[in-house]
Amino acid sequence: MQETTTSAFGSAPARFLLRTPLPRAYMNFLGRKILRLLLTIQGLGAFALITLGVLVAKFRVAPQVIRPLMCEEISRAGVRLLPMFLFLALALGFLVIGQSVAVLARVGAIHYLGTIMVVVVVRELGPLLAALLVLARIGTANVVELGTARALGEVEALEALAIDPIHYLVVPRVVGMAAGIFALTVYLIIGALASGYLWAFLQDVPLTPGDYFRELAQALTGLDFVMLALKTSLFGFILAIVTCYHGLAQPLRLEEVSSATVRAVAQSVIACVLLDAVFILIYLTV
Repeated sequence: MQETTTSAFGSAPARFLLRTPLPRAYMNFLGRKILRLLLTIQGLGAFALITLGVLVAKFRVAPQVIRPLMCEEISRAGVRLLPMFLFLALALGFLVIGQSVAVLARVGAIHYLGTIMVVVVVRELGPLLAALLVLARIGTANVVELGTARALGEVEALEALAIDPIHYLVVPRVVGMAAGIFALTVYLIIGALASGYLWAFLQDVPLTPGDYFRELAQALTGLDFVMLALKTSLFGFILAIVTCYHGLAQPLRLEEVSSATVRAVAQSVIACVLLDAVFILIYLTV
């Protein structure tokens, strides 16, 4: 009887540790972490609402100044990254699609090809990989640029000139990253699907181009296109908000810019994964 009780509830030292309250220092540490998390969520939410309000209210204000900035951000977050994304599309097609086609053909399950490609590449891997790469190349630059500008007093100089820093610095980055991630995701998916068949062809897989693209077309639905546009746009919006928040929302010294960049990258990755989980739930319930 004693052995049964011990195996069910653990040994006596284990039960003692479970009943023992956590050390006060650990509770203080945990409490500070939770409080900092809540304050960060509150700050990001307020910053996002302010940015949306400025974007809507001042959409037609100073177009000769803001629109060139938007075009520059779209070029920086989209066009300039296109060669790297084309290379990644070739690699993704070889690693995922080419190997999947070969394995499915070997086991006689080629009719599952379209569903697997749509779920893996179109819905999940393509948008998330594009968002993380744009974060690495452009999001980190946003934190460094805006954090340095804040530390050197350039943001206060804009306010002294009656220029809204959100309208001048944040809104173009939001539009540029949202449009850039959407366009790069489309190019990445198309390139990966095309290169995937190329690698499968080199492996002598008995699959014609017509059958390959017919399987893909049958697996795609109108919901996939709508969700792809919505997900990538939200990825860009979230990445721009988080990186700009950590660059602008708090007074920084020059030596604090690197730590702010690390925090922004970590929170951006977590936010993208959580948003992707939300879209997975939507796909499962629809």
